[in-house]
Amino acid sequence: MDAELLDNITLDLGGGSEIALTLILSLMMFAVALGLRTEHFRFFKDNPKVYLAGVLAQIIGLPALTVLICYLTNPPASVALGMILIACCPGGNSSNLLALFGRANTALSVSLTATSSLVAAFITPVSIILWSRLYTPTRELLTEINLDTVSFLINTLLILALPLCLGMLMAHFAPKISAKLQKPLSLIAGLGLIVIIVSACLQYMPVFFQLGIAIFALVIFHNGLAFLMGYLAGVFSGADIPSRRALTFEVGIQNAGLGIVILLTQLGGLGGAGVVAGLWGTWHLIAGLLLVGLFRFNDRTRAHV
Repeated sequence: MDAELLDNITLDLGGGSEIALTLILSLMMFAVALGLRTEHFRFFKDNPKVYLAGVLAQIIGLPALTVLICYLTNPPASVALGMILIACCPGGNSSNLLALFGRANTALSVSLTATSSLVAAFITPVSIILWSRLYTPTRELLTEINLDTVSFLINTLLILALPLCLGMLMAHFAPKISAKLQKPLSLIAGLGLIVIIVSACLQYMPVFFQLGIAIFALVIFHNGLAFLMGYLAGVFSGADIPSRRALTFEVGIQNAGLGIVILLTQLGGLGGAGVVAGLWGTWHLIAGLLLVGLFRFNDRTRAHV
């Protein structure tokens, strides 16, 4: 893994892409808020132990584990920043679909995704700064790029929290309109994000191929431990098998798209971090589908015992 190459790459898509990404991110958060309902949080009352285990594993457990992995593997500073950035993001919505296919507790999965998305608007910016400063190379990297912490926190909170609050207000006072707008707005934001990310990957593909197999292995290792942490959170909280599976998907599937947007709009597009976010966003879906197959195979095996 070429540390100097990674830390010196800057992803710059040009052409007003930063403004476009900011608008897409705000639209994503607004669309998420339009879909939030009180029933999405019912597990806080119905099964608080399992619910809180999932929330704590996502918000505290995964970032702490990530910093530990960084100390053990000593990756380049920009790669470590990407790992921490992804770990601080909320769960990805695809976890709900994987939970359905994997015969997990889908209601719990939806509840945890809704919670992490809501909390992320206020916690994610603070978490990125906090956990990045606990690993020396990333703390020094943030100093080198002259990151204005206060400005970063304010800008990111506005981009995330303001549209989220507006969406929640609209969902409360105009639920019928919100229900009609939520899916098309989510689709528009998702497609816009895909277009920008794919164009970035095509633009920087030759550079990515120079980075070697080590960074791919690190992403797979990191993601594998994230899935394991989710499963263990279920075990230690006394969850049943479907709920353990839901926690596995929730912690292992992170909103890599959100991480990429924050990276490109607020953190100067550091190349190593971008590579990690992009690889994670691809690999966690592959790993999630492999887990679906494993879970369904186990179900068939138990049925024939």
